[in-house]
Amino acid sequence: MTATALQRTLTHELAQFEGQTVKLQGFLHARRDLGGVQFLVLRDVSGIAQCVGSGLELPLSESSVEVVGSVKAHPKAPGGFEVQVESFRVISAATAPTPVEIPKMEWNVNPETMLDYRVVSVRGLKERAALKVQAELVAAFRDHLMTEGFTEISTPKIVSAGAEGGANLFPIDYFGQPAYLAQSPQLYKQIMVGVFERVFEVAPVYRAEEHATSRHLNEYLSLDVEMGFIEDEEDVMALENRLLAAIMTRLSARCETEFALLGATIPDVPVHIPRITLMDARELVGDKYAHPVGGKDLDPEAERLLCQHYAETEGSDFVFVTKYPRAARPFYAHPDEGDLTRGFDLLFRGIEITSGGQRIHDHAMLMDSIAAYKLNPETLTGYTEVFKYGMPPHGGFAIGAERLTAKLLGISNVRYARAFPRDRHRLTP
Repeated sequence: MTATALQRTLTHELAQFEGQTVKLQGFLHARRDLGGVQFLVLRDVSGIAQCVGSGLELPLSESSVEVVGSVKAHPKAPGGFEVQVESFRVISAATAPTPVEIPKMEWNVNPETMLDYRVVSVRGLKERAALKVQAELVAAFRDHLMTEGFTEISTPKIVSAGAEGGANLFPIDYFGQPAYLAQSPQLYKQIMVGVFERVFEVAPVYRAEEHATSRHLNEYLSLDVEMGFIEDEEDVMALENRLLAAIMTRLSARCETEFALLGATIPDVPVHIPRITLMDARELVGDKYAHPVGGKDLDPEAERLLCQHYAETEGSDFVFVTKYPRAARPFYAHPDEGDLTRGFDLLFRGIEITSGGQRIHDHAMLMDSIAAYKLNPETLTGYTEVFKYGMPPHGGFAIGAERLTAKLLGISNVRYARAFPRDRHRLTP
């Protein structure tokens, strides 16, 4: 059978074709010559395969190539099988050596160089494994919410005012008028609760914060949820509990190879994720770990210690921190007793991955809150208007997809959990 007549086989399918002739197409991942015998590693979307031949004119690494040959079992080859090359063809030759050696890349070696040359470094096996996990995570997010009666929405990313106030907005010139890149779809998803009752969105958001840390991005993928007719924030936390369980179930079924490659484990999600109030959390990390906590929130070390406590005492990688003070929450957070709110954060393996809670649904209460936060009500008219028309009690949350991906996979810097990250200093590629 000619190469043209053969159907393409993917590398992960080789075991099915032992003793048969196959056609592989992919990228020249690595190459070496040993005494006239040539070994080439071909990479395609499903993995890598070792191919062995002689007298081959091999192009530069990363060239697109085609190999036709017979499949043989080989215990030391990736996947336990290799291809004995019968014919070799260059489909599209690389014209320059890659600026980084893709098979030898590691996240802890020259990290800025890896990001500078992201157009090729993203092809690395570990790099694309992280992105594959994130793609499945997002798909599971969508699928589960739809089974619970949610509708996907799309909201503007060019806005006239910030959803949360503050100065962390990117200004733009909108035909001579001041405008901003959206820091959150919060106000729009609340409006859409009046339409579909349960809504979600998967979209980028923008934060003009001058962070230069391993946990922050200035553009990231936000997984947003909002649901109506709730009793209180417990309904929202229960939904996120079920959602996370569904996500981990899908990752277990579809990403075993990627987790194994990265040496990571998929967490068990408790039937009831532990809860602790912010004040009790401060007291716990102070008493147990002698770590003082000031301010209106937990600092990163306190988050880490709190997660360590629940991992050790309850075997949970997750913990909800509840009852945040108003000073630590945006104007739309529903007040609770005292000066607290019905807001919560979800911590996972030492870091916050979710912020959420119940929102104000009463128009008069909302206007009072806007005044208390010293915001200009005129800039929020398009949002506040809907609360005159019978908005139900509602709440929701947002998950940062990159941050969750990074913590799931043990990636030390969140920038490697995005194909083309935007941080304080990076606008390319």
